[in-house]
Amino acid sequence: MFDMLYEWFWWDRIWLPVNLTWADLEDREGRVYAKASHLYVTVPYAFAFLLIRYLFESWIATPLAVSAGIKQRVHLKAETNPVLELYYTAQCRNPAQADIDGLSKKSSLSVRQVERWFRRRRSQDRPGVLKKFREASWRFVFYLSAFIGGIVALYDKEWFYDTREVWTDFPKQSMLESQYWYYILEMSFYGSLLFSVAFDVKRKDFKEQIIHHLATLVLLSFSWCVNYIRIGTLVMLVHDASDVLLESAKLFNYAKWENTCKTLFVLFAIVFMVTRLIIFPFWLIHCTWVYPVHHYPAFFGYYFFNVMLVVLLCLHIFWAYLILCMIRKFMFGTLTRDERSDNEEEEEETESSLTEDEGEGQHKLGNGLAVDENGLSPPENICRSKTCPGVSDYHRSHPGVNSHGQRSLDTSPIGPVGSAGLDQTAQSVELWEA
Repeated sequence: MFDMLYEWFWWDRIWLPVNLTWADLEDREGRVYAKASHLYVTVPYAFAFLLIRYLFESWIATPLAVSAGIKQRVHLKAETNPVLELYYTAQCRNPAQADIDGLSKKSSLSVRQVERWFRRRRSQDRPGVLKKFREASWRFVFYLSAFIGGIVALYDKEWFYDTREVWTDFPKQSMLESQYWYYILEMSFYGSLLFSVAFDVKRKDFKEQIIHHLATLVLLSFSWCVNYIRIGTLVMLVHDASDVLLESAKLFNYAKWENTCKTLFVLFAIVFMVTRLIIFPFWLIHCTWVYPVHHYPAFFGYYFFNVMLVVLLCLHIFWAYLILCMIRKFMFGTLTRDERSDNEEEEEETESSLTEDEGEGQHKLGNGLAVDENGLSPPENICRSKTCPGVSDYHRSHPGVNSHGQRSLDTSPIGPVGSAGLDQTAQSVELWEA
């Protein structure tokens, strides 16, 4: 049974053009061809990348973050409560008011205590700036190295300048050593991203990133096995170009180098649009869709490869939409958060100022928001502690100053976006990393 499935999967007519067999891709006459068995090495290499990443983040990225003034923020831990923990992990992180009332009865806690528990529990799971900085540092180093390596490997190749040359003498194109390492290292890196995706910073496009990692690995594996290596190297180079700028923009954003972050994000947006929405579809997909049929009839592998490229293009369009949304809000001063981020960024500030003995009799709370007789009222109007009488009056007489005497971002010299807005700008799109 297994042998039959194996033979069917590797049937020549599925993956190769008419009149070609796998025997034609055996090493001979000085030509060296890629083999499916070569891909086995990417699994241990992926785990090696994880080890190198751990060492890099511990010994290089963390000291660099500290020197940039980035520190690990300590979150208040939620008290152990099996009833609330079960609901949090199995059902919802943001319970509705009706659910909060029910959980209050089950856990023998007040409504306010249940709300506070969920705020603290979400805060525990929220990644800190230090973690984001370390992750961005690692990806920046790899993408920069891969992009430079790709340029070195391709700058003297004729198909780098004329995509028609991609199919010259196909499939009898000998694999170069530079192509071998370019492919193996890229695939190993994306394999490591797939292994670590559960531990990395999660965004709203988490599913899209999983789809992207899988599509990338399938594309690279397929192109490797059927000797589409020339076009594969071009696809990898086009993707790495914008990723370098995105990760560098994040780094300067976390370090609060606001002007540098702005500049890099604008450059990233331009490069992304040019490489992913112009060069990728109108040069590379055109190359794989139009030119091959001049050399051989279309076959299943031809359609499969192009469909996978279109899947990547759809992801590019999705991320381009997010980028344009961020740019529009950034230009008109209405940017308040990352389009892909959960709307919980302000909870941390709120939680730090809450105390256990807040006046529950003065305000009922609706899932973290104050409710008076007329409906929802903003948290700024709530006196955070019994020890701070007159704070609300002070806010009214000193607009833009918080309860700690600090001036808020909205009145800073750089405008309403502020560093928080820049943070969301730089993080607007986490490109699958490819």
